[in-house]
Amino acid sequence: MNLLSMKKLSLLVFSCFIGSLSFAQQTATDIAIIPEPVKTTRHPGQFTLPKIVVVQSSSQPEMTPILDLLKKKFSTAAGKTVSVKAVAPAATIKLVLNKTANAVIGKEGYLLSVKPKGITISANEPAGLYYGVQTLMQLLPKEIEGLEVARNVNWTVPEVDITDYPRFEWRGLMFDVSRHFFTKQEVKHFIDDMVKYKFNLLHMHLTDDEGWRIEIKSLPRLTTVGAYNAKREGAFGDFIPPPADEPRTYGGFYTQDDIRELVKYAKDRFVDVMPEVDVPGHSLAAIAAYPQLATAPGADQYKVRSGEKIMDWSKPGHPALVDNSLNPASEYTYEFLDKVVGEIAELFPFAYMHMGGDECAKNFWEQSDQVKALMAKENLKTMEEVQSYFEKRVEKIVESKGKKFMGWDEILEGGIGPNAALMSWRGIKGGIEAAKMGHEVVMSPTTYVYLDYMQSDKITEPPVYATLRLSKTYEFEPVPDGVDAKLIKGGQANLWTEQVYNFRQVEYMIWPRALAVSESVWSPKAKKDFTVFFPKVEKQFARFDLSETKYSPSVYDPTFKAIRNADKSLGVTLTPEVPGLDIYYSFDNSQPDRFYPKYTSTLLVPIDATQLKVVTYKGKKQVGRILIMPVAELNKRAGN
Repeated sequence: MNLLSMKKLSLLVFSCFIGSLSFAQQTATDIAIIPEPVKTTRHPGQFTLPKIVVVQSSSQPEMTPILDLLKKKFSTAAGKTVSVKAVAPAATIKLVLNKTANAVIGKEGYLLSVKPKGITISANEPAGLYYGVQTLMQLLPKEIEGLEVARNVNWTVPEVDITDYPRFEWRGLMFDVSRHFFTKQEVKHFIDDMVKYKFNLLHMHLTDDEGWRIEIKSLPRLTTVGAYNAKREGAFGDFIPPPADEPRTYGGFYTQDDIRELVKYAKDRFVDVMPEVDVPGHSLAAIAAYPQLATAPGADQYKVRSGEKIMDWSKPGHPALVDNSLNPASEYTYEFLDKVVGEIAELFPFAYMHMGGDECAKNFWEQSDQVKALMAKENLKTMEEVQSYFEKRVEKIVESKGKKFMGWDEILEGGIGPNAALMSWRGIKGGIEAAKMGHEVVMSPTTYVYLDYMQSDKITEPPVYATLRLSKTYEFEPVPDGVDAKLIKGGQANLWTEQVYNFRQVEYMIWPRALAVSESVWSPKAKKDFTVFFPKVEKQFARFDLSETKYSPSVYDPTFKAIRNADKSLGVTLTPEVPGLDIYYSFDNSQPDRFYPKYTSTLLVPIDATQLKVVTYKGKKQVGRILIMPVAELNKRAGN
């Protein structure tokens, strides 16, 4: 081989190397799907969408929401026309329902293939096609999430083959619409957001001390009285009790027609809706409407809670200051619940009905002659056994209406009912115990998936009981070691709304932590990797910006740790949650940027400083918000 030929060969090899490197880099950056699919194979090349998008699809009714999603996205953001045809050999997108079921992908899985001449999504059921279309949206440029037609966008899709199906059948989000009422349209918005990431269960917490949110025709006072309180803003739980003459106009409820509309809206998006009626505790709204439900005398003076203190959480058993627990010894209670459960069962097709059972204060029960008589009659030794008696009777009522009974893990105390399903929230211990007894379990532990918890330091947002960062949420694993995985139906994240007053704050609390939950309940356990996950989250941030969805940037906030040095001086360390961040700071009350001192090691707090300000950057781009940490707070944390 002569010298010229050797040079040509070297150049060819180098070009191939650069090409493969470029493709590898492209593969790592242009596909960022959440939740992570089971298998993704990237091929060189891209498919460009034509001006008119031809979709080949059958015309059966179940296909309508899938086609509507494609039409809405392509017309709103891309300005493209969608034409649907039953037969179109050269279709842009082919939606194929398998004539012979693919056993690998199951009921909700799909195969998505992008080739040079078009896109094919196949599935056994329409739900699989719907999830395949949601994945397609994440393969398209981020502008597909925009609310108006984007200009100068190259509407391409990377050539790829994806095989995907869920790990769990129960992939839930709980929305507390009791503490603050959220409109029917806001609930629909919540559903639209959750399905993008393949959640399929909306748990609606419909009743609590602050409001009864569902019409019960046979018990009208539940909504005429129980759905309204006095509006307060500030630190929920510490409000001044409203005076007797203050108007109670804050709140609302869903009519039965509203519920039917929401259930259908969800079903069209392959989401089941599970109602929760929280009893016997958390029942002040019901008792205010029907005082005969209470154990204590004087309940006829009770009002729906507006955020004032009604429980003493500092004492064992968290005694109630007003009787917010239903009377377990009164037959009226069970007649009441039979009416409630009966009407609700007719509205929600989903197999399960959640009946609460958590945080039931029992101090008024302890003082009740009725309850003491019940204990003697039924040979009940403890208040936990009294609650177990109540739960088992409620379970029979629920089953009499054709539903399966579910409750929070307190239903284990005193003895769980024979067919009860359990939602484990106080860690995973209750779930493990119930599963070992043969009960179905949904894992929903505070440790990982309570989305009402603070996302960063308490200086940044309304103080709640604890902090739950994105990286911790990502550690959620629904199946504990040593438990029969068949009894773990799946997992769920919960958004309690005591401190969440409006829907923008709902979005802020859910995103991005719900993204982490979605991978825990959909993706294969072996494919979970936070170092892969977080760059995908950052790409979702850009999509959230375009869809005008609020989200928390707290993942860019460092953790503060105060240190008391031997000479009594004050030090502070700053630890980022994710790699690649530079932290800049000031003690002089001015706003730091990347031209300020860069954090490299423990800081010594100047003797007269009153506040530390920090901000994070990635290179030259500010990604974090400016955080203001009072030196007084650091001193408090450091102690003496």
